[in-house]
Amino acid sequence: MMHVFQAERLNAFLTGIIEQQLTPAAWQWLQQQPSSGDIGQFNKTFVLIPRKTGKEYIQVSVEQLNSLQQIRPGFSIEGYSIDRLCRVWLLLQLDNTNEDAYIKIIENLFLAAEVNELVTLYGALPVLAYPQKWAARCAEGIRSNIGAVLETIICNNPYPSEYLSEAAWNQLVLKAFFTEKNIDCIIGLDKRANKALADTLCDYAHERWAASRTVHPQLWRCVAPFIDAGNFSDIQKVLESKNPVEQKAALLACYNSNYEPAKTLLHEYSEIENTIESGELNWHSLAKEAAAAV
Repeated sequence: MMHVFQAERLNAFLTGIIEQQLTPAAWQWLQQQPSSGDIGQFNKTFVLIPRKTGKEYIQVSVEQLNSLQQIRPGFSIEGYSIDRLCRVWLLLQLDNTNEDAYIKIIENLFLAAEVNELVTLYGALPVLAYPQKWAARCAEGIRSNIGAVLETIICNNPYPSEYLSEAAWNQLVLKAFFTEKNIDCIIGLDKRANKALADTLCDYAHERWAASRTVHPQLWRCVAPFIDAGNFSDIQKVLESKNPVEQKAALLACYNSNYEPAKTLLHEYSEIENTIESGELNWHSLAKEAAAAV
């Protein structure tokens, strides 16, 4: 599950984008900053970047975003501000030949960071050296109550699915439901599905129902591969909903299940089954449908 990428290619790619969007003076200043040796100056630079670069959102083309996926799959700079991108670039300049020293520098940045700096650091986890070393830091971030930080860890971030333990991963997914994040933007959601998570989410659904509250339809996406005699009644209950999005979620879950009664139930709804078979209806299209209905 772990991913190896060429840091040199990524550095060159980000350098090109930054150089295009910074003023010559700001770019010259950034290039002159130390990447090793003077840790105090490095930390100061990390903090000062927004004042030197501004906070405008960067302009990137679809072609550039696609190129980035070839360099580091799952990592995206779409929606980045220029100061955030420059901070990521600065992190890539750090000398990482000494593992202990490198990790100490990054950890100190985390400890001293304000919200925007935390967003940058958690978003940069997929491109830091010694990636296995940041799993505990990522797991700690999941416990944050800062919305922007959680969004950065949970959404469109390949690091959690690649490096978190099953327990930490399950906590991330559960926190995403608790805090009403966009579940469909969790990278690796289907690949990291597991029985323990399915059981926990079913318990969560029961709590929601007992409180007369709705259950996010994407929850059944995580349960689908583990439908069995113990939770099949939950799927049947969802199918009885008057909400068409919930009904479709139940049938998608049946489609993605190996439990024979679930397959039999799906066959009773041939019209929707056909849209699933054709690819017209899937978890991604259902997420869009749900969002449009809000």
